[in-house]
Amino acid sequence: MSALIDLHGTAMGEFDRRVKAVSLTDWALPTPCNDWDVHDLVNHLTTEQLWVPHLVAGTRMEEIGDRFDGDNLGEEPVATWELAAREARTAWLAPSSLEATVHLSFGDAPGEVYLWQMTFDLTVHAWDLARALGAQETLDPDLVEHVYGWAQKQGFGESNSFAGIFDEPVAVGEEASTQDRLIALTGRRP
Repeated sequence: MSALIDLHGTAMGEFDRRVKAVSLTDWALPTPCNDWDVHDLVNHLTTEQLWVPHLVAGTRMEEIGDRFDGDNLGEEPVATWELAAREARTAWLAPSSLEATVHLSFGDAPGEVYLWQMTFDLTVHAWDLARALGAQETLDPDLVEHVYGWAQKQGFGESNSFAGIFDEPVAVGEEASTQDRLIALTGRRP
């Protein structure tokens, strides 16, 4: 199995652990993501997971249409997240998932590129969810190291290519941890 598949599993676990810590009164709490509360954040990640089995199987976005627009969490948000996460993880564990061509909003890409994006998003949003809940924010150090390295290679913080997705990077001191550097790269204040 690929190291990236393992990293994705770790990222999924980091987010999952925090989703399971959301109590009934936490869903409206603000998050570090502009204009998103906890419900919106979990819905965003759940929706991303719902797309995975279809995209990894080669379905085009226009074929899916608006099927996953809006609120996908329903009455049992944690159970909905768990089901979507399990189905997405199963799709990624298929032997050909990393070589598959996925049809994304910006064009066709190898499954490996898509999996890196998903791993990145799960990692950063696990921190967001922890911050919103006042829970433990420390993420798996190996995961953080790899995701930060990938983000640097993608040019995060160096170009406008990610404008609109993240706020401008936040400056951190020389002594900042890799996790703080990753979080700051996405415009969040560690």
